[in-house]
Amino acid sequence: MSRQTISKLGFLAAAAASFAFSVGLWFNGFKEQGAFVGLWVPSILSLGTLIMAGNKYE
Repeated sequence: MSRQTISKLGFLAAAAASFAFSVGLWFNGFKEQGAFVGLWVPSILSLGTLIMAGNKYE
């Protein structure tokens, strides 16, 4: 497996973990915290896209 594939999977795993944690918080009564953690998902995916796009020009 290439380094780029591992990086992509890492970012997707981090986003999925953030989403799962957000849903867990929401349904356990911590709605504000769940919404806050839910905002991490697009941020993590955007960071991954930025880093992956930067690697193309090396």
